[in-house]
Amino acid sequence: GNFRKKNEPFWCLRGANFEIPAGRTIGVIGPNGSGKSSLLGLTAGTITPTEGCVRTNGRISSLLELGAGFHPDLSGRENVFLNAALLGIPREDVKKKFDRIVDFADLRDFIDMPVKHYSSGMYVRLGFSVAVEVDPDILLIDEVLAVGDISFQLKCLDRIRDFQKRGKTLLFVSHALQTVEEFCHEAFLIHHGQLVERGDPGDVVLKFIRSYMGEGGGLYTQEFGTRAVEFGNVRLLDAAGKDAITFETGGPLTVEIPYVAHRRVEKPVFGFSLKTGNGMYVFGSNTQIQKYDLPFIEGEGTVRLDLGPVRLMHGNYFLSLAIHSWDHAEQFHRREDWWPFAVRNPTGALGMFQLDSRWSSGGVGNNG
Repeated sequence: GNFRKKNEPFWCLRGANFEIPAGRTIGVIGPNGSGKSSLLGLTAGTITPTEGCVRTNGRISSLLELGAGFHPDLSGRENVFLNAALLGIPREDVKKKFDRIVDFADLRDFIDMPVKHYSSGMYVRLGFSVAVEVDPDILLIDEVLAVGDISFQLKCLDRIRDFQKRGKTLLFVSHALQTVEEFCHEAFLIHHGQLVERGDPGDVVLKFIRSYMGEGGGLYTQEFGTRAVEFGNVRLLDAAGKDAITFETGGPLTVEIPYVAHRRVEKPVFGFSLKTGNGMYVFGSNTQIQKYDLPFIEGEGTVRLDLGPVRLMHGNYFLSLAIHSWDHAEQFHRREDWWPFAVRNPTGALGMFQLDSRWSSGGVGNNG
C-alpha cells in the first residue's frame, strides 16, 4: 500500500539545488503538503537541514506563520521591539521607525493591547509591517497575506513593488497563481519535496495547473446538492473539439456538460460562473437568465455552453457549474471552482477583458 514503514524517514524537502541572484522575486507554488513552507523555513534558518546546506548573504526578514515571533501576553508595542530584536535590529533604529510600523499596520488604537486579543488580520498587519520596515535584504513571506483584508493586501503588494525597485530579494509562497505571474521574475514548483520545475512564472503556473490541479483540485473547491440530477464527465473543448486546458483570447471555448437526471425534472436551470485564480468573480449566468428554457430532463443527456470568442485576458481561471430547480428551491448539483483552465493572450494587451474597441480621427492631423 501507500503506508511507510515505522522507521522510514519522511522527506519534507530533498534534492532542491538552486541559487537565487540578488534582486530577484521568486514565487513558490505547489500542492498542499508539498514542501513549500519547509523551503522557506530552511532559508530563514528556523529549520535545520538534515543534509546539505543553505547559504544566504544579507539580512533576512520573514513572515512565515501567523504570530511567529510574537509573545501573546505582550502588547503590540512591546512585540514590535521584541520582533525587531529577534531580527537583530538595534532598539534606537526601531524607535525611529516605530510610527511608520504602526501606521502601516493601521493599529494606532490597539498598539498597547496584548496581542493575544488581536484578530488574525491584526496579527498579519503588524507582522508584515515589522518585517518590511526593518529593511531586510531578503524578505520571506508564506501564505499569511491571504488572511488580511483586501485593502491591506493591496498595501502589501505596493510595498513589495517598492522592494523590487530597490533591488531586494523576495521569496514567497502563494496559492494566488495570478499574483505569482504578475509579481515574480521566476517561479518554483514543489511537489512531494522535490523542485520539479523552475522558470518563467507563466510556464510554471501552467505546468502546475495541468499536472496537479485537475478536475476538483482547486483551492476552494466545493461540491454539494441533492443529486437528483448530477453532472457526468464535463469537458472543456477547443476549436477541434478536443479536450484542452489552455485557450487563447478571442478563440473558442466550449464546455460539454453531460448529466444524469434520476427522476423527471421540469424546467431545470443550468448555470455557470468564472473566477480568477485569485478567487475574484469574473462572470456568471444561467439558462433562466439567458431565456434558454429546457421543458424537462429525464435520464441521461448533454448540454453545451459556448464561451467563445473568449473575452478573458491572460490569466488562470476556474469554472463552476450548477443545476437547480426553476424556483431555486432545490440545488441538484453544484461544483464550485471545479475545472481549472488558462487563457493566454498573444497580443500583449492589458487588463481582465478584451473589449471591442476601435479608433477613429477627424480634423487634427487628417489630410482628408
